[in-house]
Amino acid sequence: MFDTRELGRRPGALKRISRSVAAPKDLGIEVIGVREGATVELELRLESVMEGVLVTGTGRAPLTGECVRCLEPLEHELEADFQEMYSYPDADDRSREADTGDDAEEEETLFLEADLFDLEPVLRDAVVLALPLQPVCREDCPGLCAECGARLADDPDHHHDAADIRWAALQGLADTMRDGEKDNAPRERGDDPQEK
Repeated sequence: MFDTRELGRRPGALKRISRSVAAPKDLGIEVIGVREGATVELELRLESVMEGVLVTGTGRAPLTGECVRCLEPLEHELEADFQEMYSYPDADDRSREADTGDDAEEEETLFLEADLFDLEPVLRDAVVLALPLQPVCREDCPGLCAECGARLADDPDHHHDAADIRWAALQGLADTMRDGEKDNAPRERGDDPQEK
């Protein structure tokens, strides 16, 4: 929770805040996110306006996750920008008087509670939107071998001599024929006991 009492309600009043906070639980997506308890550095600009307090800021936090191609652990630094309006509680009364019937907009309105505001929902949205959907350890990560799961970055020449499945029956026939030729190969004179 952040306090806006020092800011006052005079439109145009401005206050800057720098704070380090512990990351909440589940700040991210399945493959990458900010570990719970990690330090999130916040730079905030609070500006008093007619309807409430406009909060503009940047959050910086360490990301941990895994590469979606090779599954190796990865670490990045995340920077997420956000801006949100926190309305004064009495602004709700004024908005009801001038109600336009737009319920969706009313639900999205965030309010100050006893001159305090909770930044967590806004920060959570900003971080999730700033996350890479397909995090990779490096842009040209070749991933894993589809045959054996070997990490291709460790062995760039890795390959398997895999026959096209459509030719597998012919390959089996060719192997059988080759084996038959070995059995029927001419023997040297004197190898056959019947020749003696």
